[in-house]
Amino acid sequence: MDPDKAKTTSAERPVLSPRQTALIVASLMLALALAALDATIVGTALPTIVADLGGVSLYSWLIAAYLLTSTTTVPLYGRVADMVGRKPVLLFGIVLFLAGSVLCGLAQSMVQLIIFRAVQGLGAGAIQPIIFTIVGDLFPVEQRARLQGFFSGVWGTASIIGPSLGGLIIAVASWHWVFYINVPIGLAAMLMLAHNYHEHIVRRRHAVDFLGAALLTAGISTLLLALENPSGPVLYLAAAGLLGGFIFVETRTPEPIVPLRLLGKPLIWVGYLVSTLSGAVQFGTTGFIPLFVQGAQGGSPLSVGAVLAPMSIGWPVGSITAGRLILRFGYRPVLLAGLAATVLGTAALQLLQPATPVPLVMLNVALVGLGMGLTSTPVLISIQNAVAWQQRGVATALNQFSRTIGGSLGVALMGAVLNLQAQTRLAGQAPGADPATVVRNLLDPAARVLYAGQLGVLQQALAEALRVVFILPLAFAGFALVLGALAFPAGSVHDHMARRPAAGD
Repeated sequence: MDPDKAKTTSAERPVLSPRQTALIVASLMLALALAALDATIVGTALPTIVADLGGVSLYSWLIAAYLLTSTTTVPLYGRVADMVGRKPVLLFGIVLFLAGSVLCGLAQSMVQLIIFRAVQGLGAGAIQPIIFTIVGDLFPVEQRARLQGFFSGVWGTASIIGPSLGGLIIAVASWHWVFYINVPIGLAAMLMLAHNYHEHIVRRRHAVDFLGAALLTAGISTLLLALENPSGPVLYLAAAGLLGGFIFVETRTPEPIVPLRLLGKPLIWVGYLVSTLSGAVQFGTTGFIPLFVQGAQGGSPLSVGAVLAPMSIGWPVGSITAGRLILRFGYRPVLLAGLAATVLGTAALQLLQPATPVPLVMLNVALVGLGMGLTSTPVLISIQNAVAWQQRGVATALNQFSRTIGGSLGVALMGAVLNLQAQTRLAGQAPGADPATVVRNLLDPAARVLYAGQLGVLQQALAEALRVVFILPLAFAGFALVLGALAFPAGSVHDHMARRPAAGD
């Protein structure tokens, strides 16, 4: 056997040489970079895509469709990874993600792009949670707390490169290439993983909970549609029925994709709720700040990239810092510090005006990113340590599920508020004009000349509409802070650890 090819089993953690550790960590970091670069580059391109394809009213679905499919598949991928191994699930996710990326680059309409983003999300649901599950399998808690910060540092590197690269790609080529760039990165990650990471899994028969997955997907999809269509109470009733059916199925299936018994520990269910609220803050802020910069302030795609970069850089800085602090102070103090920083950052968004200097906008979003990083690491590591190996894959996946479901719902709700606010505020400033068309033209530098005499008034109206939208991330962050302060257990990193299985278990 090649000594440089590490193997894992379901019952024991392998002893890795420094070379093995370096090769595996490098492989996983490259795979994580695939998702990180896509997130930072695409966010920069969203206003330009809307200006080109139209469909401003569908703006939130560009984000929500991706989050929906990546969200509802996460528990299923986590369960399958616990059954057949981490590696095949991760490689499958990368292949599907790359296929979706190519289709996104070929899209010729907003509807097509939304559908293809959903395909891309189907693959993305397997990437990040399975990577962090592998990290949990291979490394003990002390080493994992430090490595978690370095893995999050991938986001920092992507954040420095991604937004600027996205703006540059749009300037010299077109927005289509922000999707094509994923292909070489993904292929390289697959080759490295195939060569460097190997595992032995004891095969046995399993019952995959496809009915639960279908009910969950249908329920969340219906709920998102209901948020986009407040006049349709029937959709809310349908969503409640589907999600109720999902809970019923999960309590009776032998191998549920969401083991409800995991929620018995306060540390776990509070952690999942904090992740849900944090996801709404994260995706809501990164989704709608670009509209403010390019639409209300008249900035370029490069300006959008410059504003988004500090938030994404703040995240890994906070995560690396948290990885060290929790070993000294425990989970709870670090978590509360992160949520407090997030509250301050989202509160500052209420002060934004079209004339607000770009560096001040950058400072605001950097504070949000720092808070997100300080929050995510203690939540993830505490949940991983609180469950046994056999549950770690699904527990880690459920944490990612919670964050992205929060992002899906938060973005959909913020999109609904924006549509209502745009109808009210922009229609009054441009009588007879379609507010969606006005927003599209404000995002397009060439089309802004149509409003030469009214440009400042229209940009102010859009800024006021977005300030109402930004009340929601502040509310989400505030609720998470109160929840963490009242319900998240205190103690050191060793106080809530599950018993580790013996080799014969």
